[in-house]
Amino acid sequence: MRFGTQDQAFFPTDIKEKFQFIKELGFETYEIDGNLLVEHVEEVKEAMKETGILVETACNGYDGWIGDFIEERRLRGIEQISDILRALAEVGGKGIVVPAAWGMFTYRLPPMVSPRSQAGDFKAVSDSLIQLEKIAAETGTKIYLEPLNRYQDHMINLLADARKYIDENQLVHVEITADFYHMNIEEDSISKALIEQKDYVGHIHLADNHRYQPGSGAINFVEHFKTIKEINYDGCLVYECRLRGEDLPKIYQNSINFLKECMRKA
Repeated sequence: MRFGTQDQAFFPTDIKEKFQFIKELGFETYEIDGNLLVEHVEEVKEAMKETGILVETACNGYDGWIGDFIEERRLRGIEQISDILRALAEVGGKGIVVPAAWGMFTYRLPPMVSPRSQAGDFKAVSDSLIQLEKIAAETGTKIYLEPLNRYQDHMINLLADARKYIDENQLVHVEITADFYHMNIEEDSISKALIEQKDYVGHIHLADNHRYQPGSGAINFVEHFKTIKEINYDGCLVYECRLRGEDLPKIYQNSINFLKECMRKA
């Protein structure tokens, strides 16, 4: 297993400097913005070669959700995600993290009535995944379908919800992103859900219960890292979190050191 990070505001903007900084913090892989990768493939390759930092996954970097209510945006998103998958293949990447949508609608806030039926939701997301499955097959990559919490998405909230799309559409290039923050809200137990969906989980996002840096909240990382080892998960563990505090580089460094110690204890 390898610890990775998404970008943070205090990271250098120059790509090679960014990769070196990530390495010095103690990370092994960088979850890159998809658009940044598409526009700077060769520079990313050079940075990877110079630092040894891997680019195994991408997240974000496209305009339309795979479950978008607006068809034009959904189709544009599919096209852009396809381009990101092709760019990932060029750098030896594994796949892209994709939720059904983010911030588009929730049953938990007014108007509480979706403009599309649940059957329509399933059809739209399924169609997107089926199209992207073909591109993933061509490029040797994966779609990492990410359940979000009920306040950020109304379609896929549990790991079991994501599994339903995979099973019913017989998708072989789609796996699940298990995000500790979202799971802490939605699942009865993070470890129980990981065990139940162990054959489907291909990627993991890390944050504490309040979305801030691991080690600053209430999640028992030692317990869940034990589970990760038990299910023989061998993918990335990628930070997707906000930061709370003043000295952000030091806070981030302390957090990754904390998680590495948790992994040793697990």
